[in-house]
Amino acid sequence: MSVFLDAFSTAFKLIVSLDTSLLEIVWLSIKVSISSLIIASVFGFPIGALLAIKSFRGRALIIAIFNSMMGMPPVVVGLVVYLIVSRSGPLGWLEILYTPYAMIIAQVILILPIIVALSTQILEELHKEYEKIFKIFSVPPKTAVFTYIFDSKDALLTIFLAGFGRAISEVGAVIIVGGNIDHVTRVMTTTIALETSKGDLSLALALGIILLGLSLIVNLVATKIKSTAKGGVNG
Repeated sequence: MSVFLDAFSTAFKLIVSLDTSLLEIVWLSIKVSISSLIIASVFGFPIGALLAIKSFRGRALIIAIFNSMMGMPPVVVGLVVYLIVSRSGPLGWLEILYTPYAMIIAQVILILPIIVALSTQILEELHKEYEKIFKIFSVPPKTAVFTYIFDSKDALLTIFLAGFGRAISEVGAVIIVGGNIDHVTRVMTTTIALETSKGDLSLALALGIILLGLSLIVNLVATKIKSTAKGGVNG
């Protein structure tokens, strides 16, 4: 019980005092996760829309691959990215190993299958519902895609949040390609792992509480956006 009380006390002190190290870690965590999420979304949602409305040879196989990749072990992704961006790898000339850029690449690979697979399922259901109507009125594919996205914006926002949750909570891949270097690549999850291994459970739990609080805030904001959008439609 005292460990939990110490954790809450430590978290409160760190937040109230606006501890510089804590703010640096939190900011890097958010920056890396949001960057990864935006990149994955820019590629993921169009791919999901394409797979949902187009029929072509190999489509089922591609969907099955993305579905399978949703459960990829993060450490395996971290290892693959490490081999690619290491000095002897094909992208070694970029010299981004043990930098936030390598961490972003790893997180994009982890988030992309989630966005593609889930958006495909949602948009495919809408396509089945609207396909005949759109054919009758000769609706262009681009207009159809925008309509699907607009009608399923709440569900797509949930997918977006799922991607953010995957990114912000990731530790296995980012610790391999980032190296958990202080003031360079140390994020909240890797700091928690480090402090736990050092036996500083109070600080580790404190950071965990802050991480949960951050996730809660994001979900509350998303819920507020959903309720506001519904209120606007009903009004």
